[in-house]
Amino acid sequence: MAQDRPSSDHALLPLGAFLLAATASAWSQPAGDGARTLPTVTVREQAEVPQTKNNLRVQRSSIGKGNQELRDIPQTVTVQTERLMDDRNLDDFREVLRTTSGVTFQAGETGEEDVRLRGFSLQQAGDIYRDGQRDGALYERDTFNDDRVEVLKGSASMLFGKGSTGGIVNQVSKQPFLMNQHEVDYTLGTGNLHRLTGDFNFHTGENAAFRINAMAHDADNWGAKQRKFGIAPTYRWGIGTRDEFSVGLFHLDIEGRPLYNHPWTLRNGDRGTLDPILPARNYYGLASDHLDTRATIGTVSHVHRFDHQGQLKTTLRHGRYERDLLASVIRFAPPGGAGGGGPGVATDPGTVGANTVLSRAPKGRIGISDLTQLASDYSGSFDLGGRRHELLAGIDIYHDDAKPNNNFAGPVGGAAPVYPPTFVGTPNDGASVADTRGTPSFDTFEARNIGVYAQDMVAITPTVKLLGGVRFDHFRASYSTFARAGTPMNPAGTPALNDEVSENLWSPRVGAIWQPNDWSSYYVSFGTSYNTSGDTYQFAVNTANTARAANTAPEKSRNFEVGGKWELFDKRALLGVAAFYSEKYNERNTDPDTAATQELLSGKRHAAGLEFNLAGRITPRWEVFYNHTWIPNAKIDESNVEASPDGRGAQVQGDRPGLTPRHSGSLWTTYRVLPALRLGVGVTYRGPQNPEGARHVTTAGFGVVDAMAEYTFNEKWSAKLNVTNLSDRLYADSLYRGFYAPGAPRRVELTVKTLF
Repeated sequence: MAQDRPSSDHALLPLGAFLLAATASAWSQPAGDGARTLPTVTVREQAEVPQTKNNLRVQRSSIGKGNQELRDIPQTVTVQTERLMDDRNLDDFREVLRTTSGVTFQAGETGEEDVRLRGFSLQQAGDIYRDGQRDGALYERDTFNDDRVEVLKGSASMLFGKGSTGGIVNQVSKQPFLMNQHEVDYTLGTGNLHRLTGDFNFHTGENAAFRINAMAHDADNWGAKQRKFGIAPTYRWGIGTRDEFSVGLFHLDIEGRPLYNHPWTLRNGDRGTLDPILPARNYYGLASDHLDTRATIGTVSHVHRFDHQGQLKTTLRHGRYERDLLASVIRFAPPGGAGGGGPGVATDPGTVGANTVLSRAPKGRIGISDLTQLASDYSGSFDLGGRRHELLAGIDIYHDDAKPNNNFAGPVGGAAPVYPPTFVGTPNDGASVADTRGTPSFDTFEARNIGVYAQDMVAITPTVKLLGGVRFDHFRASYSTFARAGTPMNPAGTPALNDEVSENLWSPRVGAIWQPNDWSSYYVSFGTSYNTSGDTYQFAVNTANTARAANTAPEKSRNFEVGGKWELFDKRALLGVAAFYSEKYNERNTDPDTAATQELLSGKRHAAGLEFNLAGRITPRWEVFYNHTWIPNAKIDESNVEASPDGRGAQVQGDRPGLTPRHSGSLWTTYRVLPALRLGVGVTYRGPQNPEGARHVTTAGFGVVDAMAEYTFNEKWSAKLNVTNLSDRLYADSLYRGFYAPGAPRRVELTVKTLF
């Protein structure tokens, strides 16, 4: 069968048949002479050497479904290529997001950062994708197998279904290509860092290739240890022919000791500007703390190419994601003693010294998620009615079977252990406690969704295109809580609460594009999004709130954007500028009636501003990547949250939303000063902002400078020196209403690379 595949009249379409049986006749080729040879179909871009290894910009992207030029996507798209991630040593996925404008972080209570984009939550990783499919929310991510990371800003439910107002993030996996090419990198750095990566691509046949990426990483990080291992083999055959297949596996195992948080110090006593004074290197947790995550993902895909310049791509993916957290919450001890937990006293910086007591309290979580997805997407161009049409259409199904256990820090049915205190002057003191949690009793969360979408971009004139699309989703989720053994509700641990939610939702998208020439594009677009109850594996953890959430309709959002994209410097660089208005117009608010069976969809908030993106070569020697988000106008327009008498608590009507700085962005530029020597410098910056739920606190803005020098000895060997956070700037990065996580301290890393 494999020998006949490229020229067979009866191409095998095993995956698509499961999903689009109704369109089988469209897939089949006309019956005829079995000896007839079909024409070879050439793959654009795909069969070439990956361009993201050598460039800071890309011309085409699959984030808008299909394979489109960025100038044909009427929204802001920021792309960080493999070259950029390699230049800056961005091996942690969070570091990629930190160098993306408009992105901020809320430090989650269970150790998972809630990523914000334009101030709107990405649903605790519910809007993070891998190759256009949802990525599990439980694991820590590494970039060793990423060809690029794409951020589509603004509402995107027409393309992806339920999701956030701010946008989505898509990790694009490395794919085999038709060339023998191998690369090995070894990095030695401060914090006792050792990192080894390998990228091996084998051209195994006329139209087949095998690629395997592997990574081993070990660092003690001054106490916050991390050990990572990853491997991602992919075999691809039929490249450039009518039927192309791919089989891949991704496995990432991370064992760590988390720096969970640092406590607040405020310049003006109990309110004012958050002033981080504890060194970012200082680890105050226990030696027994751990954050272990694991992801194993298998993917099978098939692309069928038609004679009429269309293709149907079908992908089946199953992944298991696991998380086990047992961490120490660090607080300044309350007056009168060290305490076991403490109330999170805000201490004046002037009173903190080496003998200041810090309390440690346990925070734990265990979670498992099995996510199965099947998607089939058609993209093609055709003429109809004298107009050129570019059609995108598809159907996708996913089933998420999750077993969360939040706040699992002590033995089932018993009290959490008492953690010993420590002192500001004795970080990483080696103290530990036994893990007495035992076997967890899992809650269960099952989510099922089927979505169908279609979008057409029609050329009204040679320079004007109109876009219209719509998507329908049927979403169902069920949530069951189990009372912990030994509690009064149910000592046997049988289901204590059961709730379901079911939604039928429509998501439109419209836009217009004017392209007066081949180097400029202007657009206007409108899109919507929605967030269902229970997006993050739970409705709530008590009877009243669980029932309310299950009965609450989805929040809805809309995004308006107008902008332009220009190819500059002999088309070596792409500049994008856009103005946007993002609004969530029925935000969930708590009903003051305690007998209510649902939340009130009475809130409203918006963010309006400008986006700037520039990526590419200014000259053959000078490369630039720049992205900036300016949000001068952001406001909670309507809310029933009342201001507390002391001015604390959550933001109220009229406030600027938390985690929404006016300015944020990143600049990276390199220059080849000699044929063998390339120098780079960059800055990542973020303006002042409030933690969500703590309107009395403001964090100072910051700018972090990075530098790089790369020397190429010959065509096989090179060395690169990176210094990140050059001035060792101390700043608050991830924020929560009672604590913060510091930004990474200065690091020096030397990388040796060989190509063969």
